[in-house]
Amino acid sequence: MDTSDPDITFSEQGYCNHCTDYFNRITHLTYQGERSDRQLEIIVERIRRAGKGRDYDCVTGVSGGVDSSYTAYVLKKLGLRTLAVHMDNGWNSDIAVKNIKNLSRVLKIDYQSVVLDWDEFRDLQLAFLHASVPEIETPTDMAIPAALHKVAADHGVRYVISGGNYATEGILPASWHYNAKDLKFLRGIHRQFGQRPLRTFPTFGYLDEMYYKLVRGIRIVYLLNYVPYSKAEAIRLLQEDFAWQDYGGKHFESRITGFVHSYVFPAKFGYDYRRATLSTQICAGEVSRERALEVLKSPPFQAENIAREKEYIAKKFEITLQELDEILARPPKSQRNYPNDQRKLELIYRVYRRIFRAPSH
Repeated sequence: MDTSDPDITFSEQGYCNHCTDYFNRITHLTYQGERSDRQLEIIVERIRRAGKGRDYDCVTGVSGGVDSSYTAYVLKKLGLRTLAVHMDNGWNSDIAVKNIKNLSRVLKIDYQSVVLDWDEFRDLQLAFLHASVPEIETPTDMAIPAALHKVAADHGVRYVISGGNYATEGILPASWHYNAKDLKFLRGIHRQFGQRPLRTFPTFGYLDEMYYKLVRGIRIVYLLNYVPYSKAEAIRLLQEDFAWQDYGGKHFESRITGFVHSYVFPAKFGYDYRRATLSTQICAGEVSRERALEVLKSPPFQAENIAREKEYIAKKFEITLQELDEILARPPKSQRNYPNDQRKLELIYRVYRRIFRAPSH
């Protein structure tokens, strides 16, 4: 990590606050041997009891990526009846689609796709692009939990299993990404830059989250925090057993996400997303610092690939390549430039964490 995170601090020994936090706090939230095994047994039993008399014990999101695919594999191994759900926002890479189909076929698990209205979603995401904020993927990040919780509620399922984990995602500067649950922020940007009304887009603000948790009793379990999880080993297993294919980078299973992470973040906002990923892997013992520094010597994107991706992105957004370049060239902005509920949400989630502090959260 470096000062592309404006809030970073360093100790006298040269350790940054992200690594210090990882070792002081996050390592205790990753797999801890027998202790984690016992916790997992308790959680699995709760899920089974809650699923009794239902078609499924749990719902899990699948994207075609490593974490979600491995999560589905572990759930099958644990003997849980799982409904795999994919939120299709129109940006899937061909490889991701093949990965999802192979996974559900080999695991013999039911699969459901939640397809967003493309015209609505395109308009909303294009509004975020026009807003010149890093949160271009906030519409996706909001729609995913909305889709998962709705499907779970429709089936009477009380557990949503997430592939999110501290082993590979423990470090991510707050300054690089704003809260994806701020509906005021999303609606403010859409009101200023959007063209179409949002009639069907699935929102997931704090009131929605409270409803699903407090009224419907739905909980999220971050399963990979309770098992020994190595991304390299997971990739090897998925490739051997499920014909899983690599898509070229973290979150590159989505064409727009790959473009934003590899090009827009460094070119427009001045930070390389790989730094956070590699820093987490260093702390987790998966990658050496020397190897990470070697990786960072190469650019996060290749010019010839970006030219091709720009053409694809512009065509999908139904704008010209010149318009796309003009939008990307605008000065960077943040949530502070638009209506938001940042203070309210920080207070609400601070109180929420105190009340619902439990292993499954």
